[in-house]
Amino acid sequence: MTDHKGNFTEAPLRPFRHLSVYLSGLVKGRLWLKVLIGMGLGLITGTLLGPSVGLVSPATGTLIGNWLAFPGQLFLATIQMIVIPLVIASVIRGLAASENLDQLRKLGLRVSAFFVVTTALAASIGLWIGNLISPGDMMTGLMAPPAPADGQELAQTVPALGDLPGTLIGLLPGNPLDAMVEGQMLQIVIFSIVVGIALVTMAPEKSRPMLDLLDSLQQVCMTVVKWAMRLAPFAVFGLMAQLTTTIGFRSMLGMAAYVMTVLIALLVLMAVYLVFLKVAIGQPPLKFLKDTRDVLLLAFSTSSSAAVMPLSIRTAEDKLGVRPSIAEFVIPLGATINMNGTALYQAVATVFLAQVYGIDLGMGSLALVVAMAVGASIGSPATPGVGIVILAMVLETVGIPASGIALIMGVDRILDMCRTAINVTGDLVTCRLMENWSGTRLSQEPATEKPAAAFRNE
Repeated sequence: MTDHKGNFTEAPLRPFRHLSVYLSGLVKGRLWLKVLIGMGLGLITGTLLGPSVGLVSPATGTLIGNWLAFPGQLFLATIQMIVIPLVIASVIRGLAASENLDQLRKLGLRVSAFFVVTTALAASIGLWIGNLISPGDMMTGLMAPPAPADGQELAQTVPALGDLPGTLIGLLPGNPLDAMVEGQMLQIVIFSIVVGIALVTMAPEKSRPMLDLLDSLQQVCMTVVKWAMRLAPFAVFGLMAQLTTTIGFRSMLGMAAYVMTVLIALLVLMAVYLVFLKVAIGQPPLKFLKDTRDVLLLAFSTSSSAAVMPLSIRTAEDKLGVRPSIAEFVIPLGATINMNGTALYQAVATVFLAQVYGIDLGMGSLALVVAMAVGASIGSPATPGVGIVILAMVLETVGIPASGIALIMGVDRILDMCRTAINVTGDLVTCRLMENWSGTRLSQEPATEKPAAAFRNE
């Protein structure tokens, strides 16, 4: 195109160039968007390769799908490789988060008990909503159940309800190293809890070397997770392409039902929090939401309880009227061991994948799912993407193939944002309740002794 003087101008091309720059900037650094794009492209590719369109023969489509899934299989193998050391380091450090034994005796037991009870409640809500809506029923039979070993029938991983007490006693690891080698994740969690409690009772100078070692181990594991998450968009693309090559658009319908089930369950848990605040201490639900909306939106955006911890403490002290001695103890502890939204998500995902694989979860199975969700959520690092790691061991506990994670990886980032906001809500609710229930017995300092202004620039 030329202007009135006959000179060439690129004006019409600039909007397209600006659009390209804008789109590149939008995608750069946004893992959730990359994963969604990978999922969409994978669904399209798999549909084109699948029998419904018929561009290639079924054998060729299967071959291409297997190669496309290679990054996804590499991603899953990398995640599973570091699950055991990550869980050990995280659970022990979570329980040993406070070195102040006097504070731990006065407040820690009450807070920890509340965290465990509400986490178990959240997992139970997830199981209830998951079984009520049954999002996996429309995909039942589309994925093969786990193959029997050596020609034997598939063993029942979970006992009947009457045999559960003996089984729970058997979960105490007689040989922790053997449990690690065999991948007995629940035994590993129990062992880690015992070690964490022991470290709390020790003198700080004696427990510090072990805690420093565990901190380094956790950082190594999280570095590996960070590397693996770089593969996530390609993993989702390949796995979804391979999946839809076989099952087509029915997977899309099933995933939509799964997402709605998780969101409904999270809303139910939020409603339980608000009702409990109103009944227990007379806190108006709308006022609580108004006071905490900034930190909840930030938690939703970052998918990290740790990232919003300074703002959570400031919100608890400035807007909820919580004393520093309580807020600065409960919030960091809650960011480590209070993962109610994550436990709920794990419960729904377990029910969903059990329905997809056609595996019946009895009462004993459901009880162990709750116990495992509670144990696994203790000490889960408050960073994006870890929920999918912890889910792998919950699935293996009840005999569901961990490869089923491929089904839900594409939507995990969106759900991660939602459940992180619920996790932070649980921490703030706990702060408010502990402030009201503790009175002046836990601390003699006034609420302004340690001003929250120190966190305002963080």
